[in-house]
Amino acid sequence: MFVASDRARRAEAASALGSLERGIEVLLCLAAGMRPMNLTQVHRSTGFSKTTTHRLLGTLQRRGLVTRTGGDYTVGGRVADLVAPRGWAIQGRRLPGSRRAVLPHLLQLYEATRQTVNLAVPDGFELAYVERLYGHNRVKSPSDGLDRAPLYCTAAGKVLLAHDAGLRTAFLSAPALRRVTGRTATGRTVTGPAALERELAAVRGEGVGYAREEFAEGVCCAAAPVFGPDGGVCMAVAVAAPAGAMGTAALPRLGAAVRRTARQITGALSL
Repeated sequence: MFVASDRARRAEAASALGSLERGIEVLLCLAAGMRPMNLTQVHRSTGFSKTTTHRLLGTLQRRGLVTRTGGDYTVGGRVADLVAPRGWAIQGRRLPGSRRAVLPHLLQLYEATRQTVNLAVPDGFELAYVERLYGHNRVKSPSDGLDRAPLYCTAAGKVLLAHDAGLRTAFLSAPALRRVTGRTATGRTVTGPAALERELAAVRGEGVGYAREEFAEGVCCAAAPVFGPDGGVCMAVAVAAPAGAMGTAALPRLGAAVRRTARQITGALSL
């Protein structure tokens, strides 16, 4: 009886270790994907059965290690804190807990639009994408693989320029940048400091910035500002979509969704 009991304990321990390893594999899969994944995608990526995958995702979600939005999963909660415990760096400062506060809102925006969702912060005279959510049909961009883009011809960059007077003054007064803005990225890129200043004034008035195939042919974007606890702009949330899908009415609707999300994130950061 003692031997049988010992075997049962060893079998139970082996089973628990296997479940732990499989759970870690699911977390690594979601963390590496950098986008929401549904049950089928996680099942195919890990090679686990659908039943096992569903059970593991449910357990991880109940323990706060995975966040579910609709039918999609992503790492969240405690894991998000481990990935970026101090928050994002923004112009040399960090916003503690910012990723945990922001990510659920980005997921909701992705769920609502099913288009590429970007979160950008200023980095000198460029912007850096610190979070990107997308599906299999993501729109291709020159920023892929770099996670950086110019300020003057991207929706997020325009938003950051429009709401940061110091950054805007430095950008527009730099002689080298006058030459940069004089070279079009595409035939639709806004050129010249005066024209850019007029557009930035419109961005401040509307609360949304747009880029209509200015950074890349075939890509349209809408972005809105996120304000930090000190009241200054600290991030820009943006959605990029294929230009063909953005008719006359579609892009403003995307802008309204982005503006709503940016306001929610601003509120979350102030708590």
